[in-house]
Amino acid sequence: MTRDTILANATLVLPAEVIRGAVIFRDGQIAGVEPGGAVPEGAVDCGGDMVAPGLIELHTDNLERHIQPRPGVDWPHGDAIIAHDAELAGCGITTVFDAMRVGSIPRGKGGYSAYARGLARELLALRGQGALKISHFLHLRAEVCSATLEAELAEFGPEDRVGLVSLMDHTPGQRQFRDVGKLKQYVQGKQGLSDAEFDSHVAELTALRDANGDRHEREAVAAARRFGAVLASHDDTTEEHVETSFRHGIRLAEFPTTREAARACRERGIAVMMGAPNLIRGGSHSGNVAAEELAEAGLLDILSSDYVPAALLMAAVRLGEIWGDMARGMATVTAAPARAAGLSDRGRMEVGMRADAIRMKMIGGAPVLRGVWVRGERVA
Repeated sequence: MTRDTILANATLVLPAEVIRGAVIFRDGQIAGVEPGGAVPEGAVDCGGDMVAPGLIELHTDNLERHIQPRPGVDWPHGDAIIAHDAELAGCGITTVFDAMRVGSIPRGKGGYSAYARGLARELLALRGQGALKISHFLHLRAEVCSATLEAELAEFGPEDRVGLVSLMDHTPGQRQFRDVGKLKQYVQGKQGLSDAEFDSHVAELTALRDANGDRHEREAVAAARRFGAVLASHDDTTEEHVETSFRHGIRLAEFPTTREAARACRERGIAVMMGAPNLIRGGSHSGNVAAEELAEAGLLDILSSDYVPAALLMAAVRLGEIWGDMARGMATVTAAPARAAGLSDRGRMEVGMRADAIRMKMIGGAPVLRGVWVRGERVA
């Protein structure tokens, strides 16, 4: 007989409210949500700690950081995946869409090689062997400003169960890097290019976009349909960008760079996702619109940890404080991303949902995790 896990005397974050109560896990699912402060025999007394659904991350570059911890260092991928998985579990993330770039520039200073197919194969193998603590899905970041996108996309198929495909366009002078000075600061800091090498890099990217961009964009849209994946836009800046996204069938916008673009998304029923580090830092590192500005305008639906996994929970709590509604704040990292990704079995503290959950306590104004469960089993 399977023994129930009961988290009692907890502050439960439900879809539309926060109550004192208990949640019961049985056979990997939520078997009960009961109001009140009673602590049944054998239950875990949470002492008022907050218990919420496990966090759902749709776009994180964290795995790339683990496979290349320093420029030029290729860390063993299996070890990197396991370390990445453990880090996310320790941050309360119970479902992740691991972002992997497809579309490379094989030559030149500032170029980069293909890696997604091999890394995805290793991740899927580890997932199949039960080596990972949390749920992992593939997110292919399709870089249209590249030389090899079509060939790299062709290496994937429906059997890979790709969950997300996002249309990326990092051509200098537009979208995320409208300010080429910000791009220069970023690239030179990361890759050590001289001024002349940077200028050559910009010229090559512009030429690649002119030669391949429109065709690559069409191929990425078609690939998402072939995979059965959700299609997302990235760094929409103008209403025209958003209208193009809408025509492609996009319903998720990652990191729109202006309030104009975010409002256009809202008018077309496209969910707006912003970076948690943007919210915590008080602004974008690229000089784009602040997440808090969109939150205060009612134009923010989903948060992503982007490049700092621990920021996801911090930012959700911060949104709860900004809005005066913790259930709404936590929904940006639970129910809303689940809905955007087409996952109907998680993200809400309701009977029948997956027993993915976190327990946390506010200490010194910061959320401190005290337990993480996936399918009712404690993983952190």
